[in-house]
Amino acid sequence: MRQGFDNNKYIQLQSEHIRERIKQFGGKLYLEFGGKLFDDYHASRVLPGFQPDSKLKMLLNLKSDAEIVIVISADDIENNKVRGDLGITYDEDVFRLIESFTELGLYVGSVAITKYRNQLSADIFAKKLENAGVKSYLHYPIAGYPADVDTIVSDNGYGRNQYIETTRPLVVITAPGPGSGKMATCLSQLYHENKRGIKAGYAKFETFPIWNIPLKHPVNVAYEAATADLDDINMIDPYHLEAYGKTTVNYNRDVEIFPVLKSIMESILGKSPYNSPTDMGVNMAGFCIYDDEAVSEASKMEILRRYYKAAVDYRRKGTGLNEVDKIKKLMNQLDITPDINPAISIAMAKEEETGKPAAAMQLANGTIVTGKTSPLLGAAASLLLNALKKLAGIDQELDIISSSSLEPICKLKLDYLHHHNPRLHSDEVLIALCSSSATNPAAAMALSKLKDLKGLDAHFSVIPSATDEKTFKRLGINISSEPKFEKKKATPYTK
Repeated sequence: MRQGFDNNKYIQLQSEHIRERIKQFGGKLYLEFGGKLFDDYHASRVLPGFQPDSKLKMLLNLKSDAEIVIVISADDIENNKVRGDLGITYDEDVFRLIESFTELGLYVGSVAITKYRNQLSADIFAKKLENAGVKSYLHYPIAGYPADVDTIVSDNGYGRNQYIETTRPLVVITAPGPGSGKMATCLSQLYHENKRGIKAGYAKFETFPIWNIPLKHPVNVAYEAATADLDDINMIDPYHLEAYGKTTVNYNRDVEIFPVLKSIMESILGKSPYNSPTDMGVNMAGFCIYDDEAVSEASKMEILRRYYKAAVDYRRKGTGLNEVDKIKKLMNQLDITPDINPAISIAMAKEEETGKPAAAMQLANGTIVTGKTSPLLGAAASLLLNALKKLAGIDQELDIISSSSLEPICKLKLDYLHHHNPRLHSDEVLIALCSSSATNPAAAMALSKLKDLKGLDAHFSVIPSATDEKTFKRLGINISSEPKFEKKKATPYTK
């Protein structure tokens, strides 16, 4: 993929800017960390050159000054809320995060359990933390939150919350997902620090939307597409425009809450340090884009992927039509059509030619390879093999895995594992390829090209199996598909 973002510059600028913000507040900063600290693949797709662990590396630059507080809502514990990308509950993810941060040498100081109302599940979770040697603190619902500032900033509001003991100048507040109470935790801590005579400040680290690029820039529109289910809307920050006469971009939730947030900070500190939601941010990503055309093209591709994903989700669940329609409108704003991904039309043409599910992928040099459904291979497995052969310069007609090797696997699936479909999935064909590579140089050469698949785009004429989807994601391949099943199923979706 053509690069357009300077990752090293980003890490350097971001680290320096956060250090400056710590100094601004007298040596103590509560930094609300939005988005994903680990595996930020959305950012890496729309800002080619941005590494998925960039924010983590930036934090490692500050690790001697930083400690992490993980926030989780007691309601999410009670409701067993699940992270859609990982398939684990929020409370499970807290332990995953603690382990991951600790292994990297980052200090996890504690966990804050917000919206606590004596839920038994939250008590059990707190006990698990205690058994693991992790401190936890309870924060309670506040009547009239967030409008009743007098109650919020009082002994009956933030004053009821347990004070989180911290020891380092930078306190990173993160969470398994949105709605956990990160901002409220930061402001509660400001209240308690102020009561103790300790100078402290608050800032927000959110990568998107990027405040210093145009409102309708494809990077910012891609953020709207990614959050279509949350109804986030990018908008000009009216408070920043009024205060400074400068046009900057923010999103509706931060703009809507800012007057209340400003009042709360004035009540705690005597004066708000910020005149706008943009003032609160510490995001330097916009300064690190060096090829606007590259990031624009990448963002348009991401918007198209988001459209297909929303359409597939609607096909599967029967809900989410609003998200499909919203992303379609965003596509219309930027004149995005499926033609920007040539693999789409070629995959559909292959399906029409063969009468069976097919797939296509565009390689880095622009070449399109296809995969078709055969008696032994599914379209995903076929596509994977053909792409590896093309990258290795192997004749497409050459069988680098013999039929005599594949047939016993198919028989195993049917006769002993009781599958209805004998065809191999992409993970199974990779195992077969790996086995063949011990004696077949061509297979070994093809296998060596797996790393070159990362960042490529594949499109399927039908919804791929969960197994194939997971394998392609693990290989770093971006996938999309038509919103239809291989076998006809009753569904409310019509394209």
